[in-house]
Amino acid sequence: MNNQIKKINFRHSFIFFLFCNIFSLITFVNNNFIISPLICFLLILSIGVSHGSLDNMKGKKLFEIFKINNFFIFYLSYILLAILIIIFWVILPSISLVFFLIVASYHFGKEDTSFLINENSFYNPLLFFFKGSLIILAPMYFHFDETIKIFKFLLVENEAFYDFLDFVETNKILFSCIILSTLSNILLFAKNFELKKFTIFLDYFSILIINYYFSPLVAFTFYFCFLHSIRHSITLIFELKEDDLNIGINIFLKKALPLTILTAIFSLISLYFLNNTYNFDSSILKVIFIGLASLTFPHILLEYLLEKNEKQRN
Repeated sequence: MNNQIKKINFRHSFIFFLFCNIFSLITFVNNNFIISPLICFLLILSIGVSHGSLDNMKGKKLFEIFKINNFFIFYLSYILLAILIIIFWVILPSISLVFFLIVASYHFGKEDTSFLINENSFYNPLLFFFKGSLIILAPMYFHFDETIKIFKFLLVENEAFYDFLDFVETNKILFSCIILSTLSNILLFAKNFELKKFTIFLDYFSILIINYYFSPLVAFTFYFCFLHSIRHSITLIFELKEDDLNIGINIFLKKALPLTILTAIFSLISLYFLNNTYNFDSSILKVIFIGLASLTFPHILLEYLLEKNEKQRN
């Protein structure tokens, strides 16, 4: 199964690389080509969040391991953790943002690469973190002012935080961090060389291309929906029906649809109420990034607990 996943993900990365180049060329030729934040919002609500819509199935596996029969506890815990993240963000937005960026960097690096890495190593998590950090570093490097504007829309008003970012940008520290991310990609590629591991470099150049040509929000949307989410969904489809991908896709869509729709409904309700206080674009950014943070933490915690306990049981 692992070889088949590698093969499909390699093709997926190649298609995504072509997709990034085609849209970048359109943007380069047509300066008036703009993608609305509303389009980004709808893509993230549909394609983006769907890859986490089978967390209830993973929760059932975890509860079977823990021998907990009352599955209502899972939904309650998941929702309460998401709400706590939102509350914490409102109270301490700077700390929440930094913590979210760190966790997201590791998560993106691991999820986009772990299927290529066969052996465990104590420094793999560090390589995953630096690889995934490119998602955060690239928009700051190519569009620093726009990225800072997004942070301010996310309720972050700490002047010391922005002074630090100005220092990082002025002293070319961002470029040094991108070099570290580049080296992590090379090291991950160098482990047990095989052709399909060129996936790593296809992803690397795709991320740089879209962040150079597009705004931070559009670049993140392209990455999150069409690379990260689809890649995660591919793994889930194989887990559902390894021997018949068409059936696996149908099962995935049916099982992912209910929670995807529910998440979309709550997001639209949040957007409606926020729009009474903030402008529309600001409200969209708050729902996207604070909402993703509230879903990311329980999603990552669930995957960590499941992976850890499955290894112990095996």
